[in-house]
Amino acid sequence: MKINVVESVLKANDAVAQTNRRRMDETGILTINIMSAPGSGKTTLLERTIPALGTDTRCAVLVGDLQTTRDAERLGGVAAQVTQINTGKGCHLSATQVADGLDSLDLNKVDYLFIENVGNMVCPAAVNLGEHLRVVLLSVPEGEDKVAKYPTLFQPADAILLTKIDLSTVLEHNKTKVYEDISRVNSRATLIECSPRTGAGMQDWYDWLQRQRPERAGD
Repeated sequence: MKINVVESVLKANDAVAQTNRRRMDETGILTINIMSAPGSGKTTLLERTIPALGTDTRCAVLVGDLQTTRDAERLGGVAAQVTQINTGKGCHLSATQVADGLDSLDLNKVDYLFIENVGNMVCPAAVNLGEHLRVVLLSVPEGEDKVAKYPTLFQPADAILLTKIDLSTVLEHNKTKVYEDISRVNSRATLIECSPRTGAGMQDWYDWLQRQRPERAGD
């Protein structure tokens, strides 16, 4: 009996991701894949970030959700170009969906492309979209145990943002535990504490983003 072995269920996705990456490099775009659990504040972060990068910085967003265009509508007021990608029952964006999203954008008029992935702490981590950087949000209300429970999300991150820090005192949040867990799974990621609501720590995030473009775009 012949046994068929599937070498990689993500092989086809990876091929499309490589094509996505070439397209971004050719046009000088820096692409950031933003991942987190639902409610961590990805959309709010982008609402604050895009205007802070300056009027001369051209930003586009691909928004991934199962349903609705609500996040895209919010970001339409701050980003030059926004495309909503509804995945239906899919728990993450795929490289093919991102390729379709790229087709909807004028790539020659984009400096930063933010991919707001579907809110999920498992599936998006395994899927390459062709991005240059991965940023993971972990909000204070989620508690201190998420890094230990979902290490595959945090392991490949280039930056980890501890968001909603303005709630730390109210929720008696133990960030020391979070940092200990992060040090075990990803010691190279940049760690930033911030609150988009109050503005605390946001300049550190903006500065990090601005440093990445000359270092990574087209690399």
